[in-house]
Amino acid sequence: MIVMFFYLVSCNSDKQEIVDAVKDRNNTAKLHAQDITTVISDSGVTRYRISAPQWDIYDRADPPYWEFPYGVHFERFDLKLNIDANIHCQYAKYFMNEELWDLRGKVKATNIRGELFETERLFWNQRTEKIYTDSVVKITRQSYIFNTIGFESNQTMTQYTFKKTTGIIAAKDE
Repeated sequence: MIVMFFYLVSCNSDKQEIVDAVKDRNNTAKLHAQDITTVISDSGVTRYRISAPQWDIYDRADPPYWEFPYGVHFERFDLKLNIDANIHCQYAKYFMNEELWDLRGKVKATNIRGELFETERLFWNQRTEKIYTDSVVKITRQSYIFNTIGFESNQTMTQYTFKKTTGIIAAKDE
């Protein structure tokens, strides 16, 4: 009888839990995903892999954007599925309307030539197919390393211009 009493008392609750409604939908993520990896293919051939610890989509923000608060890693594949280029950063934001990536924090990008670009901030405009920054960039090639303040490139980072360069470049005597 005592057990029955406690059972009835514990199952009966007159309290209703009230949860506040979302007041500011502009600052609430529509999608929140963790530990994501996705591949992008072109004509049935896998071309890119994107992975991130967290991905949030703010579709009602002004402007709407995707946020990768713990960074993102992009890999590009050749036709034999070997990684031929990649970009990694500690934080990323993608502005959907502008098709613009804002990559921050120890940004490292390797192009198909094996050249390594390191900076703290990098922009990738998919609409204009340009990558650029006004930050300090360290470029490591097979035979030398140099620094620049600002550069602009095509999106494969194979044709680029530098604004202000410093560093040691090996030259051959003739």
